[in-house]
Amino acid sequence: MVVEIDARSGFCHGVVTAIRKAEEELERTDAPLYCLGDIVHNSDEVERLEKKGLSTITHDDLPRLRGSRVLLRAHGEPPSTYEVAAKLGIDIVDATCPVVLQLQRRIKDTYDNDASRPQIVIYGKAGHAEVNGLVGQTHGEAIVVENTSQLDRIDFGRDIVLYSQTTMPLDGFADMIREIEARKAPHTDFRYFDTICRQVANRVNHLREFAAGHDVVLFVAGAKSSNGKVLYNECRAVNPRTYLVSSSDDFDPSWTVGAGSIGICGATSTPRWLMEHVRDSVNGYISKNCYETPS
Repeated sequence: MVVEIDARSGFCHGVVTAIRKAEEELERTDAPLYCLGDIVHNSDEVERLEKKGLSTITHDDLPRLRGSRVLLRAHGEPPSTYEVAAKLGIDIVDATCPVVLQLQRRIKDTYDNDASRPQIVIYGKAGHAEVNGLVGQTHGEAIVVENTSQLDRIDFGRDIVLYSQTTMPLDGFADMIREIEARKAPHTDFRYFDTICRQVANRVNHLREFAAGHDVVLFVAGAKSSNGKVLYNECRAVNPRTYLVSSSDDFDPSWTVGAGSIGICGATSTPRWLMEHVRDSVNGYISKNCYETPS
């Protein structure tokens, strides 16, 4: 039985940078370092960094952390977070993903400077950390829609500018564009900007090929990972024998019955070491059951 880890799965550049910044700050000084929200939507990686000294906090904790160091994760934050931090003398370690940061600036520029005052619509998941940061650029006025059934929130008699959360699927964004174009009033202006991160989007086709090339697929992702749910469903669409696991403890040997190859892949929030642990569990089971494992 062949067990293969997908070489292109794992942390995206933004998450890698955020974790590197956290580790550098932890090594630089013994002063406490706090992260506003989970640094990545993977409990195992969060626990690893907590053991190094990184403490996860919420916005409600900020008032008691006057003068402390607080890391902003790759998802980004709304302007209000920076304002609160400044008032409290909090030292911000900004690890916002450059792709997200650029998107925030574009939305803010549209909100502040577009003379036509269009409705700003964000294709994304309401309440997601990145989306909260994007909506914050508009003082809470942007309209968030996750699917075309939610487009009734838009006034189709007014101009519309559409952006996207960076990790949403490309086909869903295309559906949004088609539906808005079909429903908008003739005299209105509709502009859209494809702001989906290609490092994430380009994984979809690759993962579908990877999943189709194996008898069984173990998709490794944390329960909180929005990107993980999307990519898992993409794999499962082409290979029904795709199973979602958050760690090696979730591996069920019965899944491998009759399989000649097992593929292991993950989300942009899945650390490589976690996929390796899952692989080791699979190989351990194979060895105990007299299968020959690949060298």
